[in-house]
Amino acid sequence: MLSQKDLFKSAVLNAVNQFKIENKIDCPEIDEKLVRVENPPRPEMGDLGSPMFPFAKMFRMAPPAIAASVAQSLKKSSENDAYLASLGEFDAAGPYVNIKLNKAASASGILASIVSQGENYGSFDSAGKKPLEGQRIMVEFSSPNTNKPLHLGHLRNDALGESVSRILKKAGAEVFKVDLINNRGIHICKSMLAYKLFHEAKNETPESLGMKGDHFVGQCYVEFDKYSKEHPEAVQQAEEMLVKWEQGDKEVRGLWQKMNSWTLDGLKETYKRTGIVFDKFYFESDTYLKGKDEILKGLEKGVFFKAPDGSVRIDVTDVVGKGKDEDSHEKVLLRKDGTSVYITQDIGTAISRHNDWPFNQLVYVVASEQNYHFKILFHILKKLGFGWTEKLFHLSYGLVNLPSGRMKSREGTVVDADDLIDSLHAQALKAIEERGRDNSVGNPDEVAEKVALAALDYYLLNVAPVKDMLFNPEESLSFNGNTGPYLQYMGARIASILRKAKEQGLEPSSSVEDFSLLTAESEWALIKDLERFPSIVQKSAETLDPSGMASYLYDVSKSFSAFYRDCPIVGTASENERLAKARLALAQCTLSVLKSGMDLVLVPYLERM
Repeated sequence: MLSQKDLFKSAVLNAVNQFKIENKIDCPEIDEKLVRVENPPRPEMGDLGSPMFPFAKMFRMAPPAIAASVAQSLKKSSENDAYLASLGEFDAAGPYVNIKLNKAASASGILASIVSQGENYGSFDSAGKKPLEGQRIMVEFSSPNTNKPLHLGHLRNDALGESVSRILKKAGAEVFKVDLINNRGIHICKSMLAYKLFHEAKNETPESLGMKGDHFVGQCYVEFDKYSKEHPEAVQQAEEMLVKWEQGDKEVRGLWQKMNSWTLDGLKETYKRTGIVFDKFYFESDTYLKGKDEILKGLEKGVFFKAPDGSVRIDVTDVVGKGKDEDSHEKVLLRKDGTSVYITQDIGTAISRHNDWPFNQLVYVVASEQNYHFKILFHILKKLGFGWTEKLFHLSYGLVNLPSGRMKSREGTVVDADDLIDSLHAQALKAIEERGRDNSVGNPDEVAEKVALAALDYYLLNVAPVKDMLFNPEESLSFNGNTGPYLQYMGARIASILRKAKEQGLEPSSSVEDFSLLTAESEWALIKDLERFPSIVQKSAETLDPSGMASYLYDVSKSFSAFYRDCPIVGTASENERLAKARLALAQCTLSVLKSGMDLVLVPYLERM
């Protein structure tokens, strides 16, 4: 079923083409892409508007003059076209052609679509198709190191990766979520050396100390940093340990496996707690040598060259330009001793992934600090001739910190993910008890956990990924304003309304005729917001940006609040039962959209709150 927006767009397109013909304007037929549809700044101007700026040059007329003529043409056509007349009233406002939609007909069509599609509402475009159906999209996110637990930065990464994956799936894509575990390297050896120095002799383990495994290994990493400041030789000892690891030394490998398992067990606990699920884990220890063969093949083909020092390089001037430093326009791919560098691994891993699960697109969710790295990576893969390189995308996101400042893992100043969620949980539980809701919400502890996760994830997702941000725990937990707990409160409030109505024998209407009764301003404002959900899903999927979805859900919540304030539901039943049932259906449709949208931005739904 075509949306009101698409119907209006089609009507304007026909009218503009008719205007061109009647005025004998010598130009090609108007492309539908030139017809834009926007929301007027004020409701009294209309429900939808289309600017005439794109046609000014080809028609050699001022946009207001075109708008006036097109609006007049639409009005005239409406007199003889019942279908066009049923759409609404057309008018011109400066350079815009506006329409005040027929509220009764529009409300009926919009609510009927929501009711009939149920949980699938939002997945289909105006043509009745899923925008990304048939697309296979791999999303890589999280990518933790096994020398420390997840921290606040990882939480933003995880929230973005999981939310984007859900949105892409909602839009019809087949999504495959992967996590590259960085489990080898000098940083891992630093934690291992600290364990040998401070814990091995005492047989200390995470279990014996009552700690999560990732927290214990992270503590070792901090201990190494402090120790190395007084004992600089420790850095060399860690480097020697890495050499032994690469040589397959049994003792070093044994300790590495033990400490990696401690960290991985801890990471998976946090993933489970936060609702993060992966389809496959990749490990750097399995992939770090991959890519070397591809580099050597590229060297034979002349894609790469051997520098005077014996290293293999590629010219990246086309990507970054030529800098003052003569090496700034070259990227080393193999060191002079033939060993791989980090980007060599990523080349091999990308190729392996496409072999494992042929994708139409691969999205890397990685902080903006790696923008240069991914530009070079994509450039190299393209030079190697892989056609799918055009479908690689770096979803770059800004830093996230607390108001107290930037985090540093080695100094132990990171905001630990588990500690942060524990703190939010405790504050949420306290708020539930202070409001006297602990006996009304079911299990207060479970509810507090869901409130904490809603506060965290929504706050992280409500900011466009490209922006740096400060995470304010107190603001995130507010039950008023643009927060996750506010969305939960609104969902629980609507659920309560539906329960009370049912207790009084009042059920939501399913009649299109009843839906046409919903023409009050606050009813109409809410219905128009619900109608936008499919386009918000599609835009969020196209831009890989959940912040628009988060803002949309807040708009819906505010619109429902205004509707419920202005339009009594149960209290109207004695005077007009059909209207009461129609309003109840509107509440039910709102809850359906809210629940669906909340899931996309990782906000757990609460039946009671």
